[in-house]
Amino acid sequence: MARPVTLFTGQWADLTFETVAQKAKSFGYDGLELACWGDHFDVNKAQDKAYCDDRKAILARHGLKTWSISTHLVGQAVCDNIDERHKSILPPHVWGNGKPDDVKKRAADEVIKAAYAAKNLGVSVVNGFTGSKIWSLLYSFPPVSPAQIEDGFADFAARWNPILDEFKRCKVKFALEVHPTEIAFDIVSAERALQAIGNRPEFGFNYDPSHLGYQGVDYVGFIRKFAKRIYHVHMKDVYWSSTPTEAGVFGGHTNFGDPRRFWEFRSLGRGSINFERIIRALNDINYQGPLSVEWEDIGMDREHGAAEAAAFVKKVDFAPSKVAFDAAFDKKAQAKK
Repeated sequence: MARPVTLFTGQWADLTFETVAQKAKSFGYDGLELACWGDHFDVNKAQDKAYCDDRKAILARHGLKTWSISTHLVGQAVCDNIDERHKSILPPHVWGNGKPDDVKKRAADEVIKAAYAAKNLGVSVVNGFTGSKIWSLLYSFPPVSPAQIEDGFADFAARWNPILDEFKRCKVKFALEVHPTEIAFDIVSAERALQAIGNRPEFGFNYDPSHLGYQGVDYVGFIRKFAKRIYHVHMKDVYWSSTPTEAGVFGGHTNFGDPRRFWEFRSLGRGSINFERIIRALNDINYQGPLSVEWEDIGMDREHGAAEAAAFVKKVDFAPSKVAFDAAFDKKAQAKK
């Protein structure tokens, strides 16, 4: 049986939960990955199981299910260097007085609430970001000392281990979406993040090839490298140019949609990602969770794109074979029939 195809509601938070559920069903989805913003899923209200039961009832009314929730925006503030940008993405009660240390503490508390909310909802994965105090040191000039980088990973461990202790109590896993601006943004930094927290099993990855491909990272190799840590999968495409552009990988401070850019997120099947290789790798590691469409394409109507993406994923996904294709040639196998 092929995996369920879900729609991540983060890019639809301007619509009510009921409306998104109705649209997702009409687009052909099997379920939703619930964003913890807008009115889609409130982790504070979800400390009451009755609220979670109501969310599930809305999903069921539209013939949908859920397998995960996502707390990207709040998770970003746990380790980040906090500034005015965060005010626009954080709930007012998390932003509060805007003092960086206080914001980070409130953000951590909110991520912990997400673990308990997931437990009440009956799902075992919370996707999200971690933030990073050392992302701004990525390009090493003035020269960055190894101690500064080590301090960044130590800060991540110190802030996230207490959070992960609560995830462990809830029997819920946190899946980091490996992504520029996070503590892990490629294979090497993902390995180092795992090492920083002692490879504890509560922490793994929400695999998303779109954030790896344009960087030149082996996005299929990532699946095989972290086979036991792929806790959730985002299906998102990205295009990158085969010829030089005016704005390179770093983007040149341009906005999405600028024709000078080297890369752009695209509707599934319209970018540079080879999804058949991804499906085969997911089959090889026996990933049986949902394939969640995170739809982003600045040049396309989102409802057209979301419907197109659902059909694309259902077409490209397939279950692995239970028998070797040449088994029928074996005379002993033929004799058993």
